[in-house]
Amino acid sequence: MSHANRPRLAVRGLLLIENRLLLVNAWGGGKSDLLCAPGGGVEMHSSLPDNLIREFHEETGLSVAVGAPCMVNEFHAPGHDFHQVDIYFRVHLVAGDPLAPWTDPEGIVTERHLIAQDDMHRYRYKPDSLPDVTWSDIVYYDALEPLVR
Repeated sequence: MSHANRPRLAVRGLLLIENRLLLVNAWGGGKSDLLCAPGGGVEMHSSLPDNLIREFHEETGLSVAVGAPCMVNEFHAPGHDFHQVDIYFRVHLVAGDPLAPWTDPEGIVTERHLIAQDDMHRYRYKPDSLPDVTWSDIVYYDALEPLVR
C-alpha cells in the first residue's frame, strides 16, 4: 500500500475561553464558511501533543498546553483518495490573545471565532458531535462521515 492510500493523521484542540469554543475556518481562500477546531497534520517523530502545540500556534497565534484526548473523528471523500483521522484533545490557553491580529504562516486560516454553546446552531462546523464533546466530559468516537466544504 502506498503512502497516498493511507489515512492522514491529524490532531485538533478544543479550547474554551470564558465558556466559548475557539473555531477557525476549515478552508483557505474563502472556499467555504465551514469551521473546525484548530489543528493539523501530524509530523513523524514528534508526539501528538507536540504536533498539536505547533499546529495550534500556527493557526491561531496562541500557545496552549495539551490535556486529555476526548474524541477520535474520521472523515473521508467518497470516491476520492482522501481519508483523515483526527484526534481531539482538550487544551488550555498558556499565552496569547485570541482577539489580537495574527497571520497563519501557511495562509489557510484567516478567521477565528469564539462561539458560545447556545450559538453553535448559527454556524456550519465539523464534526457534527463537536458541541456534545466540547461541553461535556465524554470521550467520543465519531464514525466515518463524508467530507464537506
